Amino acid sequence: MYEDKTLTCKECGNEFVFTAGEQEFYAEKGFVNEPQRCKACRDARKNAGRAEREMFTTTCASCGQEAKVPFRPREDRPVYCSECFAKIKEQEEN
Repeated sequence: MYEDKTLTCKECGNEFVFTAGEQEFYAEKGFVNEPQRCKACRDARKNAGRAEREMFTTTCASCGQEAKVPFRPREDRPVYCSECFAKIKEQEEN
């Protein structure tokens, strides 16, 4: 029913593909206008008003590697890198 369309971003001027799946999604949501910006420009516009998140460097309590986290680590709680945190969450789910 839908076919991929190539559109031009009004922000950066680059071409981007408005896929058949995206068109179907737009139709389901009742959107009548096609997107005017590519994904990169949409994301940049969405995050423009958002303050840059402060990141803190710490050591992973599991593997000992450096980890960057979006909160100030405390001495009384372990902090894990992304990989170790994912492993721990997976174990908890099983």
